Amino acid sequence: MYAMHGETVHFDTRRNRLMLLDQTRLPQETVILSLSKKEEMFQAIAQLQVRGAPAIGVAAAIGLAVLANESAETDKAAFLAECCANAAYLASARPTAVNLFHALDAMLETLQANAHESIDTIRQSLTARALALHAEDVAVCQKIGAHGATLLESCKTVLTHCNAGRLAAVKYGTALAPVYAAKAQGHALSVFADETRPLLQGARLTAYELCEAGIDVTVICDNMVSFVMQKGLIDTVLVGCDRVAANGDTANKIGTSGVAILAKHYGVPFYVCAPFSTIDKTAKSGADIPIELRDGSEIGEMWYREPMLPAHAKTLNPAFDITDHSLITAFITEKGILQPSDF
Repeated sequence: MYAMHGETVHFDTRRNRLMLLDQTRLPQETVILSLSKKEEMFQAIAQLQVRGAPAIGVAAAIGLAVLANESAETDKAAFLAECCANAAYLASARPTAVNLFHALDAMLETLQANAHESIDTIRQSLTARALALHAEDVAVCQKIGAHGATLLESCKTVLTHCNAGRLAAVKYGTALAPVYAAKAQGHALSVFADETRPLLQGARLTAYELCEAGIDVTVICDNMVSFVMQKGLIDTVLVGCDRVAANGDTANKIGTSGVAILAKHYGVPFYVCAPFSTIDKTAKSGADIPIELRDGSEIGEMWYREPMLPAHAKTLNPAFDITDHSLITAFITEKGILQPSDF
């Protein structure tokens, strides 16, 4: 098996390949994808083989560098146009995760800054920028973990929704980074993981990676959150996010807003862990954040041997919802613990 060094996303510069841990195959199988074609990369993002805002962004950046290195274009103008077209194509794979667009914008900035150079030099510059974005994600997540761990010193149990751990980033993750940092400091925490219907990222991915890390984890159905909070079993909620508006409204995996409402009711602190790049100041509020609608087969067919729903039943399958800023205790970023006024 190809060595990923504990990473979800990796740039194999020797073979010029985007390497991904296929998250659709977990936890039953560990499958590493080796990608060099734009259609494969688009599919990997769109079909959630790579998922989590930080991981998606880094994967797209590496993908663009791989495609530039694979290009057969010898005319520079045509080469530059091809790179821009590839960036637009990858950006269209998913609409909500702002890190995807930030990473591709960073790659296009590098492209434009080196447009006067030779094609080989441009390729080298894109490769270097992709590697830098990869390293930056690791560093950012480590800082989020360090800042977040300071908030967990009196906590015993954390609840999280979806998966915003190492599988959602290059290595350490966002919402679970404080849990990992606390463990490294000798503070053992227990985690309740919502199963996160309909794609079960909590059951399949969060539980998987926490078990691998030796952290106590209990999986609950999404509609059990009120029960465990009412019983006083949750000290803190940690979630990730895909985009934060300027006022602090936050888009995250569907069901997050319900968890936030319950946390507010029961007096449980609710923290959003996110790279600062996830903040989209062009979105004034959550109303400006596009919500991806996915195929209804994920609800009625994906985890069943035969269709669960009646043939004429309709489905509505939003991938995200908006958590109002008033429900969020604070944001844990690489720049510290912030309020929207600090953005």
